[in-house]
Amino acid sequence: MTKAAIEAENKEIAKEYKELLKISYRNLSAEDKRLIRSAFDVAVDAHKDQRRKSGEAYIFHPIAVAKIVAAEIGLDATSIAAALLHDVVEDTEYGLVDIERMFGEAVARIVDGLTKISALEYDSDVSLQAENFRKMLLTLNEDVRVIIIKIADRLHNMQTMESMPEEKQVKIASETLYIYAPLAHRIGLYNIKTELEDLGLKYTEPEVYNDILSKIKESKEEQDAYIKDFSKVIKESLDAEKLEYDIKGRPKSIFSIRRKMISQNVSFDEVYDKFAVRIIYKSDQESEKFLAWKIYSIVTDHFRPNPMRLRDWISSPKSTGYEALHITVMGPKGRWVEVQIRSERMNEIAEKGYAAHYKYKTKEDDDGGLDDWLNKLQETLENAEISAVDFVEEFKLNLYSKEIFIFSPKGDLYSLPKGATALDFSFHVHTEVGLHTRGAKVNGKLVPLSHVLKSGDQVEIITSDRSKPTANWLNYVVTGRARSKIKSSLKEEQKQIASEGKVVLARKLKSLKISLDEKTINQLVGFFKLKTSLDLFYRVGAGIIDNQMLKDFAAARNNMFMSFFKNRIRKPSHPEEIDKDEITLKYDQLVFGKEQEKLDYKMAKCCNPIPGDDVFGFVTVNEGIKVHKQNCPNALQLQSNYNYRIMMAKWIDSTQQEFIANLIITGIDAMGLVNNVTKVISNNLHIDMKSVHFDTNDGTFTGKITVVVKNKKILENLITNIKKINGIDKVSRV
Repeated sequence: MTKAAIEAENKEIAKEYKELLKISYRNLSAEDKRLIRSAFDVAVDAHKDQRRKSGEAYIFHPIAVAKIVAAEIGLDATSIAAALLHDVVEDTEYGLVDIERMFGEAVARIVDGLTKISALEYDSDVSLQAENFRKMLLTLNEDVRVIIIKIADRLHNMQTMESMPEEKQVKIASETLYIYAPLAHRIGLYNIKTELEDLGLKYTEPEVYNDILSKIKESKEEQDAYIKDFSKVIKESLDAEKLEYDIKGRPKSIFSIRRKMISQNVSFDEVYDKFAVRIIYKSDQESEKFLAWKIYSIVTDHFRPNPMRLRDWISSPKSTGYEALHITVMGPKGRWVEVQIRSERMNEIAEKGYAAHYKYKTKEDDDGGLDDWLNKLQETLENAEISAVDFVEEFKLNLYSKEIFIFSPKGDLYSLPKGATALDFSFHVHTEVGLHTRGAKVNGKLVPLSHVLKSGDQVEIITSDRSKPTANWLNYVVTGRARSKIKSSLKEEQKQIASEGKVVLARKLKSLKISLDEKTINQLVGFFKLKTSLDLFYRVGAGIIDNQMLKDFAAARNNMFMSFFKNRIRKPSHPEEIDKDEITLKYDQLVFGKEQEKLDYKMAKCCNPIPGDDVFGFVTVNEGIKVHKQNCPNALQLQSNYNYRIMMAKWIDSTQQEFIANLIITGIDAMGLVNNVTKVISNNLHIDMKSVHFDTNDGTFTGKITVVVKNKKILENLITNIKKINGIDKVSRV
C-alpha cells in the first residue's frame, strides 16, 4: 500500500472510532471513554497486519461490531470494549491473561466466551451442529452479553459476505437462520432479527430474495400514497385530542413475506398485509395505557376492526418486554391493514429490546423478563437427559412461538407458548404438580390432558399422589420443560423396574444352574438382541422376558450357539439403505396414522432417515409409502403441495409399546363389586384404565372394561386377580 493510502485508511479508522463514541445509545462517562479508547488501541495494534477477504483492514470489523453493540443494542462500555476485542485472543498474539490484566475480569470473561463460540465449527451434521449450539448457549451462564455481542458479530459478517465463496455464504446464512435469528428474536432484538432473516434468505435463496425485493421497490410509491390516505382519515380526530404522534408505514420483511407466500400458498400480489402502519405517540408512563386505548378507539371509529386480530401486549407484555397494541382494520380501498400503536418508550423497547429496559427502569426494578428467560434456559441446558438435537428443536420451538396467557384458579397469570396443553401448564406451575397430574379443568370443565389451551383460559390442575407419567404423556406436551421432566421420570421408573428385574433374573438363572456374571449378561443382551444391560433387567422386571425365554437362552448357551449372537451386527452393504433387522432396541418399528398401524414402507433416499428421527410418511403414486425426515429438504414442498398424501409416522419400541385390551366380566351382582374390580385395577401401577361399563340384569351383571397395558404378562396377572373377587364368574379378553 502507498503512504497516501495508509494515511487515508488511518484517517478512516479514526473517523469510525469518533462515530462509535457519538452514536452510543448510553451516556458514556469519562471513565467509560477511557476504557473504550484503550480497548480500541489494543485492537488496532493486535490486528495491524490483518486484512479481510475484501482487502480492507481487519480493524474495521471489530469497530463495526462495537457500533452495532453501542447504537443498535445499546449495551454498556464493558460490552463495547469486549466487542472491540472480540477477535484479539483468537487471531493475534494477545492472550486472555493480557486482556484480564489490562481490562479487568468482566471484559476478559466476555472475550473468553466469544472465543469459545468461534472455536465451534459449523457442521453439516445436524447432531454435531446441535451440540455446538448447546455449548454456545452454555456460555450464557457466564454472561448474557456474550451471546448479544455474538449476534452483533454475526450481523456484521452477514452484511459483508459478498467476497466470500458461494458455499461458505450458504453455510453461514443457513446457520444464521437456524440459530442466530431465533436467538435475536427471543432476546427482543427485533430489528436485528429481521435483518438477519432477510440476509439469510439473500444467500440461501437469492432468486426469491431479489424477486421480492424488486417487487417491494416497485410498490413503494403506491404504499406511501396508501399510508397518506390512511393518515388523512384519522389525523383530524387525533389532533382534536391534542395528541403528539407520528404515523409511519413499515414494509414487512422480505423473509416474512416469503414465509406468508409459502404458508398460505399465495403469490406476492395476494399477500394482503405487506406493510404495517405504526402510530407512535408521546406520553409520560402514567398515561401510556390510557392514550393507547384512546388511539385504538379513534382508529376503530374510522375503520372497521377485525375482532379476531386484536393483540393486546400492553395489558400483558411479551416475556421479551415487548409492549404494543396491534389491530387489523379494513382500511381505504377495502384492504386489511395492520396498525401498531406504541408509545415512544414502547417503540424503543421494541427496537432495542434488552437494553432499553435499563433506560426506563429504576435501580430498584429488576429485569425480570430476561432473567426469568435465562433461568428457564439454564434449567433446560443443565438437563443432561435431553439429547442435543431434541434440545435445539425444543429451543427453536420455544423461541419462535407466539405466547398465550393462562390464569390459575387464584387469578395468577402465566405465559406459555401457543399450542401448549393442560399438561404443559401443570409442569409450568411446578415440576411436582406436573408429575402427579391426574386431570385438568379448563374454565371449570374437565378436559383431557392433551387439551390445547387458549389465551385467557383459567386452568385448575387436579393432582394425586398415585398419578405418575406414562409414555403417552410425551404426545400430550409441546414445551421443552414438560418433555424433559416426563422423560426423566420415565427413565427413573425404568431404572426402578430394572433394579427389581436384576434380582429376579439372578434368582431365575440360579434355578437354571447359571450364575449372573458379566459374561452371562453380555450373552443375554446378545441373545435377546438388546442394547444394554439396563434394557435386559427392565424387560425381566416388566415380565417381557419370561421363564420360557430364559430356558431357550439356557439351551442355546449349552449348544454353543453364542458365537452367532456375538457377530450379529453387520454393516449394510449400501450405507444409504437402512437394514431393518439391525434397527436398535430403542426404535424397532415404524407406525403410521393416529391408529399407529404397521404398514409397508421404504426409506426416502433424499434425506435417509434413521430410527428415532422425526419422520412422516408420503404416499407416492408407484412406490407405496416413502418415509422422509421432518426437516428433509423436500418436506416443505411435499407438505404444502401434497398435504392430502402426508401420513403421520413415528418410531416405537415394540416391546415397550402400551396396547389396549378389552375385558368382559360376568358374575352375580353384589354390593360394592364394581368398587372391588376397579380397586384391583388401580392398585396395579402398570395399568391405565380407559373405560368401565357395567349392566345388571335380575341379579347378574355384565361388565366391559378397557385397559392399557405394556404386555401380555401384566394383563394375565390382572385377569387372575379379578377372578379371585367374590361373585365373579368369568373374565375373558375380547
